[in-house]
Amino acid sequence: MAGRCQLARVFLGVQPTSLPSAGTVPVDVLAVARQVLLTEADALRDVAQAVGATPDFAACVAALLALRGRIVVTGVGKSAHIAAKLVATLNGTGSPALFMHAADAIHGDLGMIQAGDFVIAISKSGGTPEIKVLVPLLRRKGVGLAALVANADSYLAQQADYVLHTPVRREACPHDLAPTTSTTAALALGDALAVCLLESRQFSAQDFARLHPGGTLGKKLYLTVGDLSRQNQRPHVGLAASLQEVLLEISGKRLGATAVLDEAGQLAGIITDGDLRRMLGRGHLTDLEQLTARDILTPQPATIDIAEFAAEALARMQARNITQLVVLEAGQFAGFIHLHDLLREGLV
Repeated sequence: MAGRCQLARVFLGVQPTSLPSAGTVPVDVLAVARQVLLTEADALRDVAQAVGATPDFAACVAALLALRGRIVVTGVGKSAHIAAKLVATLNGTGSPALFMHAADAIHGDLGMIQAGDFVIAISKSGGTPEIKVLVPLLRRKGVGLAALVANADSYLAQQADYVLHTPVRREACPHDLAPTTSTTAALALGDALAVCLLESRQFSAQDFARLHPGGTLGKKLYLTVGDLSRQNQRPHVGLAASLQEVLLEISGKRLGATAVLDEAGQLAGIITDGDLRRMLGRGHLTDLEQLTARDILTPQPATIDIAEFAAEALARMQARNITQLVVLEAGQFAGFIHLHDLLREGLV
């Protein structure tokens, strides 16, 4: 492919573009990386101070909580990418939002804005040509407008109802040109806005799960113990079960354990294959025929309710360094959940 491109340039009389060579200047990359991170960290501290410097941030949150329409987030260039990310965060945390590119807005996309909507415009300078064209059109529509800007004296800030200030002393770029610190500051303040809305609405983990049902994240928040344990068999024996019966139940149900139930059907304990190995290791081989489940069981085994999230089952297994939990439903034995169930679902 490279050869054909070169041949085409020669045939068309086009000379290859001269590009600066890479990797020719020795750079202490670790020092540069640390400096970038420290510069951006300092900027976030400045943003945190600016949040409380005026009533605008709190007032903007209040306006968004009272909003009947959608939140429309707009920007141009790198700010557009930050705007798109903020829209994704808002939608994922219960605040309906739309992304509108500022350049596309003045070529037809402005039609997506309806009465009752609220616009958040993200711009470092607050004075790009697209923003200057867009703002009067937004004002004409009568929608609320918040300016998320680094320049609090900019055109956008002066026209907005609320100014969300992200003071930036300089970009992390050594030439103070590439949007780095400014985009980090805008991203972080957008996150702060979304989390304030989330907490004000008492948006719960269950609410989050309903909006994120797919992938590993969704499974952690949505999949319950019962969803997995009901697929397993329910190994159990009585207190008087012989060693042979215990062995057959454990090996036949293939979960590495069996519950032991008393005469009333209540959970009395658990016997795992590890319990059996330890018992045999103690050398009591002469009275094996007389052993019953009552003699072998471990009382008060680790349990979990059938309605708990599967992620909680994983946390309990990891905390106790075990591979299965007894599942209870209304306090009664309902089966087992095994580490293999969680592995199969990709939760481990």
